[in-house]
Amino acid sequence: MTSSPNSPTSSSLHHHHRHADPQSSNPILPTSTPPHDSTIHTVEIECSDSPSDSVPPFSWKKLWKFTGPGFLMSVAFLDPGNLEGDLQSGAVAGYSLLWLLLWATLMGLLIQLLALRLGVATGRHLAEMCREEYPYWAGVALWFMAELALVAADIQEVIGSAIAIRILSNGLLPLWAGVIITACDCFIFLFLENYGIRKLEAFFGVLITSMAISFAWMFVDAEPRAKDLIDGILIPRLYPETIPKAVGVIGCVITPYNVFLYSALVQSRKIDLKKRWRIQEALNYYTIESVAAVSVSFLINLFVTTVFAKGFHGTSQASNLGLVNAGEYLERRYGGGALPILYIWGIGLLAAGQSSTITGTYAGQFIMGGFLDLPINKWLRSVITRSCAIVPTVAVAVLFNRSEEMFDDLNEWLNVVQALQIPFAVIPLLHLVADQHVMGSFVVGTTIERMSWCVAGIVIAINGYVLVDFFLSQVHGFIYGMLVCFVAASYTAFLVYLILRSTTLPRFHGFTFLH
Repeated sequence: MTSSPNSPTSSSLHHHHRHADPQSSNPILPTSTPPHDSTIHTVEIECSDSPSDSVPPFSWKKLWKFTGPGFLMSVAFLDPGNLEGDLQSGAVAGYSLLWLLLWATLMGLLIQLLALRLGVATGRHLAEMCREEYPYWAGVALWFMAELALVAADIQEVIGSAIAIRILSNGLLPLWAGVIITACDCFIFLFLENYGIRKLEAFFGVLITSMAISFAWMFVDAEPRAKDLIDGILIPRLYPETIPKAVGVIGCVITPYNVFLYSALVQSRKIDLKKRWRIQEALNYYTIESVAAVSVSFLINLFVTTVFAKGFHGTSQASNLGLVNAGEYLERRYGGGALPILYIWGIGLLAAGQSSTITGTYAGQFIMGGFLDLPINKWLRSVITRSCAIVPTVAVAVLFNRSEEMFDDLNEWLNVVQALQIPFAVIPLLHLVADQHVMGSFVVGTTIERMSWCVAGIVIAINGYVLVDFFLSQVHGFIYGMLVCFVAASYTAFLVYLILRSTTLPRFHGFTFLH
């Protein structure tokens, strides 16, 4: 297994191999020259011919070579925004929403499996496909939505890292200083990625392991009852007072920019797209890795939710918990020890923030490059995408030092902004993977298509509930109300356009499973 900065890019791969099915043509996939700069360094996968053109037997060695992209993807389930949702869910709802966390994670996994299927079978990522598939105006609108979601997520992630840095420095470094330090991680990303994708994947492995150890340590310290955990996971329960937190649990599992990112990351392994069995083999190994990575992320979210459910459910502090004061409350509730729980929380939060901000930087390259196809060097593209979030985040950090309530309000707005963008990543994805003209013999079957549209419908319905509830409580004044109505009408019209434009809406006749 080798990886080199001079290895062919995914773009050169997909321009060389036009389609997953060599017997069919696909005008969506271009025949022009590759893009201007290398975005992905590829990893060689050993070639062993299959005389019968069937998928070779399972190999642990080959699984290891495919392992990496799924764990980078799983970071989206573990960003600071998700951790805040976990702790608030546990504190307010106790163990009663663990079943929903499980099912929400499975819904997120389904979307990720569709994203990897698109990337592997076509050799192109979602942003590129959207640029080719949709009219120019729609492509620009989709790009704007993706960038808006990326900036909103990045602000939360950078603030989460800054909070962790303040905790670990015993308050010596203010939030704005933590923001500046976190801003530099784009250079860490560029340095590691320049030496090969495996180096970057190894770095993420360290960060995810740090999170797992930190939050598992907290979980063991909390000593939750096994019966409460099992009941919470297996028995669906939903109470009126826990509905807002339930909505938050579902809204956190699908990160818009991650859908674009994963469809590109899977192209980091060199696959001969002229051979159908090679594509199927890659899909099999990537699916195994994705399930393993998402399972790890589920356990980490479970640990965080459980710790706060055991320590704060039913207490007067439950409604006041957030990222900033969570460490202090943990210290009061569970005390010190050889390594005080405050610092354990800080280490886990820092790992979550750093990993998610780096994946955000990575995703920004594919989103900008895919939608706009601009001749911009990789380092400049990283700086541009990072600057879009750092400038407003520094302002937030300075103000946040004076008002913690302000950050809570901002965080709520940012969650709404991200939730609004989810359909504009998911609907184009569902459209493309169900289009035989695009996917060839790897088009999804009717059953999977139905399930995917049901997930999309649930997410859209939940977002509608969140928006109506949020704006009824926050929007005041005639002019402001009219402006909000205009934006909402434009948003709805574009959403309806995307749905109607999809000529492959769920087929309700017959059952065809994944090939």
